[in-house]
Amino acid sequence: MNSEIETQIRECETRLYAAMLASDVAELDALIADDLLFAGPTGELATKAMDLELHRTGGTQFEEFTPKDLEIRVWSDRFALASAQIFSSGTYLGNAFAGDYRYMRVWRKGENGWQIAGGSVSAMG
Repeated sequence: MNSEIETQIRECETRLYAAMLASDVAELDALIADDLLFAGPTGELATKAMDLELHRTGGTQFEEFTPKDLEIRVWSDRFALASAQIFSSGTYLGNAFAGDYRYMRVWRKGENGWQIAGGSVSAMG
């Protein structure tokens, strides 16, 4: 079962990368749990509504989003942890950024399928 869940999480991560790069708010809405708590690179906490609004208004814009590594730990049939190293560039609230980032995401399976319930991102190196 773990390998099946790991495959499902990998597929969700791939969908997420495409949605982030395209600022596809409908797809992000489907992949992010309503009760999300996410710590950004400066330590600030973001909610689902905040994240979707940044994509909707162009506050977050990715120009490049290249996955380099993805580790998954399946905790149960309803919870998994994904750790991804990703090179990304773009703008956040008008400030340009580029570099390698470590994303940690808790995926939870509920009535809407697999969704991100929590996570964080931090700059590497």
